[in-house]
Amino acid sequence: MALRFISSPATVSRETGGELGGAILGEPGSVAPSWPQQRIFAALFGSTASVLHEAWLVDLPITSGQSQGIAWRRAGDLLFGVIELDETDFPSTENCSSLQAASAEAYRRIFHLLDAQQLPHLWRLWNYLAAINLETQGLERYRQFNIGRQDAFLECHRGATGNVPAACALGLAGGPLSIAFMAGATPAVPLENPRQVSAYNYPADYGPRSPTFSRGALAYLPEQEILFISGTASIVGHQTVHPGDVAGQCRESLANIEAVLGEANRLRRSPPYALGELSYRVYVRNAGDFQLIRQTLAALIGVAEVIFMQADVCRQDLLLEIEAHALHALEN
Repeated sequence: MALRFISSPATVSRETGGELGGAILGEPGSVAPSWPQQRIFAALFGSTASVLHEAWLVDLPITSGQSQGIAWRRAGDLLFGVIELDETDFPSTENCSSLQAASAEAYRRIFHLLDAQQLPHLWRLWNYLAAINLETQGLERYRQFNIGRQDAFLECHRGATGNVPAACALGLAGGPLSIAFMAGATPAVPLENPRQVSAYNYPADYGPRSPTFSRGALAYLPEQEILFISGTASIVGHQTVHPGDVAGQCRESLANIEAVLGEANRLRRSPPYALGELSYRVYVRNAGDFQLIRQTLAALIGVAEVIFMQADVCRQDLLLEIEAHALHALEN
C-alpha cells in the first residue's frame, strides 16, 4: 500500500480516488463531510483561499463506517477517524469538568474502535478544543483535557508514558471537541527531543496530569515510512523560552523540530529526512505576527510546503506552534 498526502484549495473529488481521511481548514461550513475529514474553523494566513482541503490517499480498497460518533475509513491495516463531541452533552460535576468528561469519552470511543478493528496502535492525533487557555472550575481547560485524555489511556490499558502517539492540541475560538487520528496494526516508533523533557514527564507545575504524547513518531506501512512531528513550540527542558519574542520562539521551535528530525534520522529505515522536505502546519496565536513568522521560517526551511492558521497554543506565553510530517519509501 502506498500512502499519499495532498493539500489543495479545491474540494478533494471522488475522481482523485482513495480518500482515507483528511481535514478542512478555514471555513469548512456547517455540513459534516461524507467521509472522515476534520473540520478546523480557523483563519488562514498567506492563502488566497478561504478554505483548504487536506487528504491522505491510499491505493487499496477502502471500507467505511460509523462507530459511536466516529466517522472512520480503513485501507489494509491503516485506519483514519474523526470524532466531534459537544461538551454540553457532558454535564460538569464538582470533580470533573465537561471538557474533561468529553475528552475521556472521546478517547474511550477511539480505543474501542481500534480494538474492534484489531488495529490497536495509535500513531498520530490532532486535537482541537475551544478556549484552550481559559480557566474554569479552578483549572485551565488544556489541563482539564489532559486529565480526561490520560484517564482514557489508563482505563483502556494503554500506557501513558514511553510508547505514546505523536499529537497536537490547539485552541480555537469555539466549536466542539474535535479529534482526528491515524492508527495501524504495528506500534509506531516514538521519538523524543534531547533538548526537552518528555511531555509525559513534565513536573506538576503544568497540571495534575502530564500531556500524553511523544515529540514525534515513525510509523510503517509495507513499503513506506511515515514521519510525524508533533506540535512543537519554544520550550527547552520544560520551560518556555523567548517570552514575547515571536521571531525567537519561531527559531527555537525549528531548533526543536531539527532535534526531533535528528532522532528520526538516527532510527529511520528510509533515506534521511531534511527540514526543507517536510509538510508544515504553523499555528499563529496573534494575526499581527504572521508576516514575521513567515519571514523567519522562510530563512530556515526555504520553499517547503507550509500552511499558516490562527490558533491558541497550550501555554498562554507561547506565540506559535509548528507540526510537520513526511513520507518516504522504505529502502530495500
